[in-house]
Amino acid sequence: MQSDLAITGQSIAGRGRSAALLALGWVGLFAATLREWSAMAHQWWNIDTYSHILLILPILAWLVWIRRDEVARVEARGWWPGFLWCLLGLAICFVGRSADINLIAQLGVIVAFQGATFGIVGLRVGLILAFPLAYMFFLVPFGDEIIPPLQYVTAEMVTALTRFSGVETVADGIHIDTPAGLFIVAEECSGVKFLVAMVALGVLVAYSCFASWKRRILFLLACVIVPIVANGIRAWATIFIAQYVGAEAAGSFDHIVYGWFFFGIVIALVLGVAWRWFEREPEEAGWSAQQVSALPMLQRLERNGASPALVLGATLTAALVFAVMPRLG
Repeated sequence: MQSDLAITGQSIAGRGRSAALLALGWVGLFAATLREWSAMAHQWWNIDTYSHILLILPILAWLVWIRRDEVARVEARGWWPGFLWCLLGLAICFVGRSADINLIAQLGVIVAFQGATFGIVGLRVGLILAFPLAYMFFLVPFGDEIIPPLQYVTAEMVTALTRFSGVETVADGIHIDTPAGLFIVAEECSGVKFLVAMVALGVLVAYSCFASWKRRILFLLACVIVPIVANGIRAWATIFIAQYVGAEAAGSFDHIVYGWFFFGIVIALVLGVAWRWFEREPEEAGWSAQQVSALPMLQRLERNGASPALVLGATLTAALVFAVMPRLG
């Protein structure tokens, strides 16, 4: 029993107090940045490209849950550099709002929440939860920026495959003319929604299941290349089938396959091949409390410590100022 108490950095009551302080800080930031969260939630729920982000929220909760024992082994301490990180996030969000660029504003919100976590519960807890905090960036809807190049890549693949399969083809950019009709590689056909979702899944699996950076990089490359190639093959198959059943029938079949089966097949293919090289269980991923305590720079960095309640007060004050700044302007 004594040894158990020795490695437990904080009592149950202390952990509950730290969690309550952090929750209060997050609530304050959430209220101040409600505009950004509302915009993100709208995209998650209403735009098909970003519907996978609805799964990121429970994944984040799971990632924190499996680190709970390690978090319990360290004492939560306030840390001023974390608060400064939070201020930086609010500044980025303000710039994004002023420029009317949602992506920048939403990235700033995530940075602010990360900083508040480091600031209120401290450097050690933040390092133990480093991956879940970093993975929060996948809450930000992104991918529209890469749609045009993906359309072009898909069109090039489809044109080559269509000609190779013996179908007479005249291509002009994303327009592909065949005897069955003119096909356009539209934004919906670029494959962006599956590529973005696959990258999010790939980062999670690379962190959780691999210890070797070489295998992580190879797996992530597969998560980028396989969806792009598979999407090109899918689009080509639609055009090829249309030569025999007509463009309308082929398009209807494509929507069913693309919406219900395609992504599942790609996931199964990538994970099925990579599974035999998995090196660890997800619970083993990340820094342990002992590893964090042994970091050479830890003691020096923790000199900027503070009371968690004091950092919470500063965080709530910053959130209030951020919330009223537009009105003051």
